Amino acid sequence: MQYNRCGKSGVLLPAISLSLSHNFGTIDIFEDGRKIIHHAFDNGITHFDLANTYGPATGSAEENFGRILKQDFTGNLRDELLISTKAGYAMWEGPYGNWGSRKHLMTSCHHSLKRMGLEYVDIFYSHRPDPETPVEETMMALDHIVRSGKALYAGICNYDAEQAKQAINVLKSLGTPCLIHQSEYSMFMRWNETHLPEVLETNGVGRIASSSKGLLAHKNLKGIPAVAGNAKPTNFYIKKLNEIARKRNQSLAQMSLAWLLKDKKITSALINVNSKEQLNDNLSALNNLQFAEEELEAIEKVLD
Repeated sequence: MQYNRCGKSGVLLPAISLSLSHNFGTIDIFEDGRKIIHHAFDNGITHFDLANTYGPATGSAEENFGRILKQDFTGNLRDELLISTKAGYAMWEGPYGNWGSRKHLMTSCHHSLKRMGLEYVDIFYSHRPDPETPVEETMMALDHIVRSGKALYAGICNYDAEQAKQAINVLKSLGTPCLIHQSEYSMFMRWNETHLPEVLETNGVGRIASSSKGLLAHKNLKGIPAVAGNAKPTNFYIKKLNEIARKRNQSLAQMSLAWLLKDKKITSALINVNSKEQLNDNLSALNNLQFAEEELEAIEKVLD
């Protein structure tokens, strides 16, 4: 595993981090998730990313992760892990179970720690910007969570360039720098490619990218479900990209991760897997992160 510095902080993140957004809830087999987490850690993945809503059911990924921590990662092993969680999406009924108020973030953090059996998480995120709550209130909540020892660092998710700039500046003024920004980013999801990287780099903020949600998995070479009647062209793109990957001696998933990590502004690529075998396939992307100029041009031609 290679480890990359997160912005201008002292934190190193593995090039590949593990998301528990799927396959770790109550509807999944607990022992399968446990094996994946062990295998990830044995292969140098030290960063495990959660949110209060991950499951299903909501909260169950944190509960199951907490069980695994209690059973298997006791003593000093906690010091070798970097654990993150988030709040900002609908979690409970009533006016305080959603968005970015201080009430929601503080309460959510308390419940997340309780579910995982932890005294603190390493990163606590605002999961999304709240158009109705002043950014100052949301960031002051993150600042308080860090100062109270419930998290070591503050992060933001799904903020566009201007929103991120405002949030980063507020946190900086409070004395709790923003450590990291998380959002979807892949060959097919490039809305945040233009201005956001510059904002993050200028302010020394790391960037973790959640990738293509399985769109580029090998199983989809035979066709993916129709999205708004658009299945045929999407399948065509995937097959063309797979031809490029095969010439690189990579699977499509491996090439998509390598494509992310070729960008030195990306601290870590966040993956979700359903088996040790899929995890191994993803990890093998690290064996070839270099692209020839003609390969990048071929990829862009397909995507265009």
